[in-house]
Amino acid sequence: MPYICPVILSGGVGSRLWPLSRRQLPKQLLNLVGDHSLIQETALRTMGPAFTEPLIICHVEHRFLVAEQMHNIGVEPEQIVLEPIGRNTAPAAAVAALVMAERDPEAVLLLMPADHAIQDRYALQHAILVAAHLAEHGHLVTFGVRPRGPDTGYGYVQRGTALSNGEAFAVTRFVEKPDVKTANRYVESGDYYWNSGIFAFQARTYLAELERLEPDILVHCRQAIGNGKNDGNCLALATEPFAACKSISIDYAVMERTDKAAIVPVEMGWSDIGSWAALWETSPKQSDGNVLTGDILHHKTRNSYLRSDGPLIATVGVADLIVIADQDAVLVGSRSAAQDVKKVVEQLEQTGSDLLINRRKINHSWGWSECIKRDENFQVNRIQLNLGAAASFPARHVSHWIVTAGTAKVTRHDKTFLLEETESSVFSAANCQLENIGTVPLSLIEVRIEPFSDKPATRA
Repeated sequence: MPYICPVILSGGVGSRLWPLSRRQLPKQLLNLVGDHSLIQETALRTMGPAFTEPLIICHVEHRFLVAEQMHNIGVEPEQIVLEPIGRNTAPAAAVAALVMAERDPEAVLLLMPADHAIQDRYALQHAILVAAHLAEHGHLVTFGVRPRGPDTGYGYVQRGTALSNGEAFAVTRFVEKPDVKTANRYVESGDYYWNSGIFAFQARTYLAELERLEPDILVHCRQAIGNGKNDGNCLALATEPFAACKSISIDYAVMERTDKAAIVPVEMGWSDIGSWAALWETSPKQSDGNVLTGDILHHKTRNSYLRSDGPLIATVGVADLIVIADQDAVLVGSRSAAQDVKKVVEQLEQTGSDLLINRRKINHSWGWSECIKRDENFQVNRIQLNLGAAASFPARHVSHWIVTAGTAKVTRHDKTFLLEETESSVFSAANCQLENIGTVPLSLIEVRIEPFSDKPATRA
């Protein structure tokens, strides 16, 4: 059997998981279901002798966060491909197939969204081996999940003729998010599965079908790779040709139109973490049906998802609620209306609110920064630089820096000096660079006087 290359698709912003999921730190990079982020959990599912290191496709702005999260779990990606703009899963899969075809056209690609929760890793891995065997014989394979009810938020796949000793089936048809009545009929029939969004196929098979069905996508993706820039193990796709790709899912572009589709049903405790209600469904619950994370007080509260990454949440005499408290925003809603969180996000988009983009604590390649106070003419930030890291600060404001831990090497113009713990300095009208030359993370308090930028620092 050829080797299996996991391809982790880390796109999307997770708008229905606002206010925790934002564009600079989307849901796949958050710890929502355990001790690891969703993308880390995805990578850990395919560790073993049958698998290569993963190929990861993410937005260019998430490059350093993704690399750091992989490093923290001991994963060295085969390559990180950087998208300049989101173009859905069909172009992303094309890029992955083109990259891997150069190395081994018979390699089996395992496409996995980075935002799923899966409880039974062993069931998944067995299903992957079944799918890899089918892929060797020219099939494009999707993984099906037995419906837990007539959910209208998922696509459905109808199975046909049995394949591979009854562990897989030919696909009769794909159905996009049916209404409740139709979904009930599908569940009762026993022939339909939820479409998990996980796929397996050989690189050459997918490329051949894409060339037949959506040839322009293949042309643009080849150009995006050919004109892209390699930096270490990262490939930054060229912007113009990739932006010219049609934004379309692999389901619409290929799977619903090919005669090579197969489905492997698998009971793996799967959930698409697409909403706060989905998180409530998949999380361990207390005897009153509540899921609690963070600083929570509750009385006569039932069947609710309560999570605070900031202030205390206190609830009294309520049921079936979602309450999410971040440092700068609070969401309160009914579990039954969890899909409508995106309507709030749409309103924020109309106003151009920064609450869509950043949380108060922002991760950078060099560490993190957090706005702890902001007024009309000043801003106070906490800043931390990792060991050996450096960051440059633009001269758009007056800044007063106070070192609270570690040792900073400061470069301003052509002058260099050190700031030790408890020491401070004031800077204005000059670019400055900070470097952590100590043995602990460098921590500072920065007080800015207007005018100031929304971005506390840029990568050096």
